[in-house]
Amino acid sequence: MGFAKIPVSLRSSVTTALNDRPDSNHSARKTSAVAGMIAVASFGGAEAQQSVLPPVTVDAPVARPRPAVRPTPDQIRARTALRRAARRTQPVQVAPVPYPDAGGLAADANPYADAAAPYKGDRLAGTKFSEKLIDTPRTVTVLTKEILEDKNATSLKEVARTTAGVTLGTGEGGNAFGDRFFIRGFDARNDIFIDGVRDPAISIRENFFTEQVEILRGPASSFAGRGTAGGAINIVTKQAGDRNFQKVETTYGTDQTKRITFDVNQVVSPTLSLRSGGLYQDAEVAGRNYVTDDRWGAFGALKWTPTDAFKVTANYVHTDLSGLPDFGVPYNRTARAPVTDINVPRETYYGFVNRDFQKARQDFGTVIGELKITPDITLTNKTRLERSILDYVGTLPSNATATTATLSAQSRYQVTDVVANVTDATFKFDTYGIKNTLVTGVEISQESVMRDNYTGLTSELNGILTGTQLIVPIANPPNLFPFNNAPQRANNPTNINVDTKAAYAIHTANFQDVVILNGGIRYDDYEINGSNRTSSTGVKTGMVNYNLGAVLKPVPYGSLYGAFATSSNPVGAELDATGTAYGGLVVNNTTFQALAPEENRSSEVGTKWELFDRHLLVTAALFETVKSNARETSGNDIIAGAQYRVRGVDLGMGGKITPRWSMFAGAVFMESRVLKSIDPTQVGAQLANIAHESFNLLTKYQITEPWEIGGQATYASQIYGGTFGAVNGNVLPSHWRFDAFTEYRFDKHLKAKVSVNNIFDTVYYDAFYRSNTPFTFIAPGRSVWFTLMGSL
Repeated sequence: MGFAKIPVSLRSSVTTALNDRPDSNHSARKTSAVAGMIAVASFGGAEAQQSVLPPVTVDAPVARPRPAVRPTPDQIRARTALRRAARRTQPVQVAPVPYPDAGGLAADANPYADAAAPYKGDRLAGTKFSEKLIDTPRTVTVLTKEILEDKNATSLKEVARTTAGVTLGTGEGGNAFGDRFFIRGFDARNDIFIDGVRDPAISIRENFFTEQVEILRGPASSFAGRGTAGGAINIVTKQAGDRNFQKVETTYGTDQTKRITFDVNQVVSPTLSLRSGGLYQDAEVAGRNYVTDDRWGAFGALKWTPTDAFKVTANYVHTDLSGLPDFGVPYNRTARAPVTDINVPRETYYGFVNRDFQKARQDFGTVIGELKITPDITLTNKTRLERSILDYVGTLPSNATATTATLSAQSRYQVTDVVANVTDATFKFDTYGIKNTLVTGVEISQESVMRDNYTGLTSELNGILTGTQLIVPIANPPNLFPFNNAPQRANNPTNINVDTKAAYAIHTANFQDVVILNGGIRYDDYEINGSNRTSSTGVKTGMVNYNLGAVLKPVPYGSLYGAFATSSNPVGAELDATGTAYGGLVVNNTTFQALAPEENRSSEVGTKWELFDRHLLVTAALFETVKSNARETSGNDIIAGAQYRVRGVDLGMGGKITPRWSMFAGAVFMESRVLKSIDPTQVGAQLANIAHESFNLLTKYQITEPWEIGGQATYASQIYGGTFGAVNGNVLPSHWRFDAFTEYRFDKHLKAKVSVNNIFDTVYYDAFYRSNTPFTFIAPGRSVWFTLMGSL
């Protein structure tokens, strides 16, 4: 029979009884029993369907009255405690750890980039920038991990070589040979940061542990502290993540490059993730005799999230780079050209194979604790320990004639130690429909530098030594000249210590994503002390700097902005420099120590747009930076009071034009002038040692699902030589460089890449020494790399 044939009185009485039972568990059991009876009655056999049950009336039970007295608070607390105790005795249900991996080669996606367009950086790492890039009122160039890979940029130097608006600089007698960059015309060698903490070591930096590189353009003291006249570079390191992956990448090149890296992330539990990576490289340099570039390194990282409100992240990085250094080729002042553009093969090396060497080692560890006090208040503490060692003996070639060049030794042993702690609090709150983000913090750091050099570097050259320098045939330098004794440390160190205490506040007010106002202020208490065996000196300075910015968003995918910012360069801030002319602290020069900081002021107006389904960020800006109270040389003295200006146009692009076509590009056009100088011949001159026009375009297109092709074009204009203004007539030629690559993906776990760097084997130059008898760094020649990338 069907359910409809059950007497209504039975159904009504059963339903009433079930609904009125106060014991829910009992009701559930009775419901199951009755449901079973109804099911049997409903779906019985043919005989059951022929019978008719007699009417049955069931009286519903009377509902029990609920007690009128509610439990007391003590009874409620006791009951809650008993329930909690019961829960503790039950086994904890742990979510299973996902099996490696969820995405193959794509599993380690950059958390700061657009997932659908990896060339497009969406936001900056760290706590001081609360808005996305499109809503940040300043120019920031972000090179994501995918851009670094497609550029074959295995070092920070290669990043600068192919980024518009950045010029490489040289080491020399007064400052160390290592990473030196100019941003928007201003020296930024001491404005390098790792995860937001200053890295004052003039080292040689690898990229195997790098997630992305952020280049902030224009003064940034309210964010970064001292210096940053032209901008700052922040290296964002790889952190432990929430997806399992294991990746290995091997490269072999025609320049004898043999390179292997690995990167492994493991989710140990829902609260703990670990990550580790490593590097080994054995390489020469294309187009240069004898020069080697060997590297190895490792990193480890963890993320521990014991609760939703508390998180700890930590990492440690070790890099060790060594090789035979290349300090360039001499410049012929008569012909106004490097000798390799006149009558010398580009491969010609001017160092000594049996004496020269270069080593750069870095160890740094960072621990970050993050506590969400409430959903709108977050406290973050970051601690950094670092030691960097730069150790080299090299040969500078200069004074080129048609037949000879002069060689002189340069050496350094430098140890840099950093202890830093940054604590900030982020507050989010709404007032009258305005979303506010306030970041306040304090920063305490101690930077210590010990500088020494080597002696006896020319003692074995008796017979061909001329004074303290060596004159050699320009096309046949004695690279294999024997040295019987190894260089010895002079053991006459200079010690420099910088103690900084800073406080800052950065406020962003967002009115309905239409108007966004940003302002920041920072105070730095800067104290520097130097000593050697015979004397000591010190300087203490207080600096206040600030920034202001306003953003107008006429549409959600576009913004217009204006910004103003300041920064200061105190005495001695270039910690590697051994002379006042290079910005260093000279222990026995009390006159120099009395100079006030250099002051920088910058204005910028610009616009940013997210196009093509918001996967392509396009930016354009007009800027002007003026440095006042600048230091310059007058005879044997350093004086303050000079002034110079850089203004220009900064264009950028990054992301996807179509689902298959990615692009990253930049162009910078600058005009510079010396506005005030003790030397009247300098006034009106443009600044020396920088490229005023530069351009870079990196593009990639997916022809089919597994096959991609891409290429890169880089241009830099002429670079004029000089100590301050470009008045000595020396000039490096402009250049174009072109690269190409193709990738084939066999499946989501394996792909191969062939790349050609410097396709046309162009002879071009990275940097210019500033003196009247300069040398110049020559860039690598053509090389072909084959890379295999795999994952589990």
